[in-house]
Amino acid sequence: MSFVQHYLSGRLSQYLLLLACLAGIAGLLASRALTAIAPIVGVVAALANPQLRRAIPGYFRNGAAMRAAAVVVFLLISGLYTSDLLVWRHELFRDLTWLAVPLAFTLAVPLTRGQRLAVGSGFVLSVAAVGLTTLVQYWQDYTAANEDILLGRNMPVATHIFHITFGVMLALGAFWGMLLRRHELARPWLRAALLGAAAVAALTLHILAYRTGLLVFYAALLAVVVRLLMRRNLVLGLALLVLLLVGPWAAYRGLDSVRKRVDSSFWDVGQLTNEHDINETSLSRRLVALETARQVIVQHWLVGVAPADAHAAMMYQYDWQGFGLRPENRIEVHNQFLQAMVGGGVLGLALLLAVMFWPLTRPWARRQPAIGLFLLMQATSMLVDAPLDLQLGLNLFVFGYGFLIVAGERQATQELAA
Repeated sequence: MSFVQHYLSGRLSQYLLLLACLAGIAGLLASRALTAIAPIVGVVAALANPQLRRAIPGYFRNGAAMRAAAVVVFLLISGLYTSDLLVWRHELFRDLTWLAVPLAFTLAVPLTRGQRLAVGSGFVLSVAAVGLTTLVQYWQDYTAANEDILLGRNMPVATHIFHITFGVMLALGAFWGMLLRRHELARPWLRAALLGAAAVAALTLHILAYRTGLLVFYAALLAVVVRLLMRRNLVLGLALLVLLLVGPWAAYRGLDSVRKRVDSSFWDVGQLTNEHDINETSLSRRLVALETARQVIVQHWLVGVAPADAHAAMMYQYDWQGFGLRPENRIEVHNQFLQAMVGGGVLGLALLLAVMFWPLTRPWARRQPAIGLFLLMQATSMLVDAPLDLQLGLNLFVFGYGFLIVAGERQATQELAA
């Protein structure tokens, strides 16, 4: 088939969208360059759709895509009252991902069910592979690694990506692996591979004792238990309830890394409650950052200080009440919802909540467990971190949002119109 035939049939657009998805997965796990290129390839996929003109109205009718675009619109408006235009321009360029990814999933030729299975499986298997590689490095010198954990540090990921985001990826991989193995197109070998990958992801998360990842994992497990019990699936629901109760205890008793993580966490918080020096702590500095953010929000509650000025506003507040922290140890708030209020006030928080939870008001979204788990796990991680302020966390959220929610709304709308 010639290039022109590929274009006219829509296969070129579809293959480019598939390539963008696979490049996005590789970028999340290993390469910043691929993370930057993937949205561009997605936009090219949209432009390669031979029915592009007919597809454009669908973009503006897609509520998920419009809410993502509103994030960029709000950032543009904040340029009217920001005091740091240089940072504002950088933030604006970085947040173009909110436009590019939804454009790709609303305007390009949609992926087939088999291609979507391939993308999902590729994510799960790749996360497990990186997790297994990191585990091998941990066991090569687990004594030193456990001592680092006791000091509040984390085992570096084999591909040198941020450990908090990787912990969330491991939790996502564990649950998505179990969901995807039920896919009707999954062959026996793929079902077995997904089951093994899910087990590896869960095991890696516990052995390496990534706090945020474990929190996300057990929050999702609790949601699954509640859903099963409400549907009167008592056998499986009660079995998972036992796992939910016994799992953390067994991990604490059986894994030295988990015990050291718990011990270091208690020591960390104790430094603050006992009014000791907290410059070398993690959790204590996060707790005082919450109080610092609260003070900023009280003063700028409606529209915030502007997203580009959030860091400067936090540092200025530290100058008034520094909690004994040296300037290099003063951190921004590790809570995405409070961070949204610091930068955007009540309006910024309302926008974030709309992006996060409005999809769950749609019946088609509530019928898809993958969407509910994705949003729950992301929201849980946002309670203890600000992932959207980091390029890796932003791309993980927006890629998942586009693949699951924007594309899902497009398909649901087309099915209703048919």
